[in-house]
Amino acid sequence: MVSETMVGQVVLHGAAQRTVVLASADAGLRQRLRVSLIGLRWQVREAGGGAEAIAHLEASRSEALLVDSWLPDLEVGEFAGQIRAMYPGIELLRVDGSNDASVRSPRRNELLHALREAQDGAMNDTAAWAAAPVTVPRIASSSFPEVQRYKRQGVQDSFRVRFEGEGLSALMEFEEPVRVVNPGWALPEMVGTGEAMEELARLIRLVAPRSTTVLIEGETGTGKEVVARAVHRLSDRAGKPFVVLNCAAIPEALLEAELFGHTRGAFTGAVQSRTGRIEAAHGGTLFLDEIGEMPLALQAKMLRFLECGELQRVGDNETMRVDVRVVAATHQPLEQGAEEGTFRLDLYHRLAVFPVEVPALRTRMEDLGLLAEHFLEQMGQEMPRKRLTIEAEARLHEHHWPGNVRELMHVLERGAILSGDRMEIGADEIRFRRASRG
Repeated sequence: MVSETMVGQVVLHGAAQRTVVLASADAGLRQRLRVSLIGLRWQVREAGGGAEAIAHLEASRSEALLVDSWLPDLEVGEFAGQIRAMYPGIELLRVDGSNDASVRSPRRNELLHALREAQDGAMNDTAAWAAAPVTVPRIASSSFPEVQRYKRQGVQDSFRVRFEGEGLSALMEFEEPVRVVNPGWALPEMVGTGEAMEELARLIRLVAPRSTTVLIEGETGTGKEVVARAVHRLSDRAGKPFVVLNCAAIPEALLEAELFGHTRGAFTGAVQSRTGRIEAAHGGTLFLDEIGEMPLALQAKMLRFLECGELQRVGDNETMRVDVRVVAATHQPLEQGAEEGTFRLDLYHRLAVFPVEVPALRTRMEDLGLLAEHFLEQMGQEMPRKRLTIEAEARLHEHHWPGNVRELMHVLERGAILSGDRMEIGADEIRFRRASRG
């Protein structure tokens, strides 16, 4: 005779594996939840913040999302509202218990069980910490990178300090009067809590619902495409295509056909008709990256399209009308280019109806710690999750970052590889390319 326990085991091991996303800045909580959920045959995706959680949800179908009571890049209540709007079929469970029962996973009891186990584990860890003899470690000064100011749910003004000592590494929280970021403007794509990122998020939210043309300006590597995607996601075109064309990556001779499309036989090698990027973006958003590299002759045709909404395929006599919102980006000073004759002034004014500037990393160094944690969390999906030593963090803060956020991502990836099997990335593994030393 087969017992009920054996039957339960057979069903469990034969069941299809479901996916759950864990969104929490607390690596310990994620670890406890992951162990419990994997034991229940769940496939687990971890996220250190709201933006990373949304990326996981976009990448693969998930049945549930578990959210901590605080996230480093977004106010939890607003984040939950966005998730319910974007993914109405997913069950969202919050660690603090304030859950909406409108969507219930068939295996909700397993999720609640995992949450209880994780919370019980946290209580046991706290009790063990209180009972252990602790010597006073050295405390980081507020001028060092391990101090992170942030807005936390339920705490008006706080800052976080990492303590380091012999055999001890911990995070403590204290109250201090600091500038409070308005959580209503925060966006999951934007990692950072400084004034510059708060202003950028505010501008994105203001312009996104309209069809206004947006010009995103900023240095190479600042994340201009991330801004463009945020504009698209928050618009009423979010369910339509988001089409990207890098004007610097396509030879000048082919750029017009790539943008407007072409008919069969329009030029040598055109063996069949092809839809251009503008037409492919009908109803949605066309993102023109490095617009400053567009040839002058093509700029005139682009201007006509922006003015009348009509395009003509290469080799075709007929015009067609399309509904496309254009978001352009450049690292070049287009207004200066217009004065020098390398960029059309009328096209510049047509593109820059609503200019948005993405700040360079060196101007928002207060966000460096959050960005580093965000990238380390992303890399932790493919390799063991690593952390930075205080010396490595200090080395990051000494750099000028000419390559901006993209350079930071590459430096951390290089450091994670050089650190080998160790779980920490030390100062020796933080290496900058000679051409990008600040």
